[in-house]
Amino acid sequence: MRPDFSEKGRREMQMWFLRGFRMGSAGRQRMRSAFAMPFLTVAVGLSAVGMASPARADFRVCNATQNLVGVGIGYRAKAGWITEGWWHIEGSSCKTLIEGPLSSRFYYLYAEDAERGGRWDGPINMCVAEKEFKIAGVNDCVARGFQRAGFQEYDTGEQASWMVQLTDEPATGGAPAAPGTNSQ
Repeated sequence: MRPDFSEKGRREMQMWFLRGFRMGSAGRQRMRSAFAMPFLTVAVGLSAVGMASPARADFRVCNATQNLVGVGIGYRAKAGWITEGWWHIEGSSCKTLIEGPLSSRFYYLYAEDAERGGRWDGPINMCVAEKEFKIAGVNDCVARGFQRAGFQEYDTGEQASWMVQLTDEPATGGAPAAPGTNSQ
């Protein structure tokens, strides 16, 4: 399962899934390689390239790997649950997914490595699509023509901004995922 990534505009990303890939079916077996499974780690006020970032009010994702990564985000809006993507994030760079002060406490993230096929995921199922998407609702994904993917939850508390850094290295203690941080 290795998506083919191509960029269409600045924020747009197309994600094509190869034959046999089914996201989110109940009890699915995820194929993972110890070498291909990337992990999330904490980023404390530094960008993926190690330079200090000015204070911001937004939700940012930094890709500390050398590979192209596709990212989707989920959140609760006034009208209900929303998932959107794909952001195309080159290796050693960052992108802002939500601009301005954060309006929700919880955000959800899913990402895939375009070259190695590994993914950063979690236990919260939400809807995604093969191409650029903004989907209202998280139920009945397949029946509505979408796929289902497992997103990782981030509790941003009362913070106005947050940053998640995607890396190849396991988080401290060997945990597969660590929370992002306030990026101010």
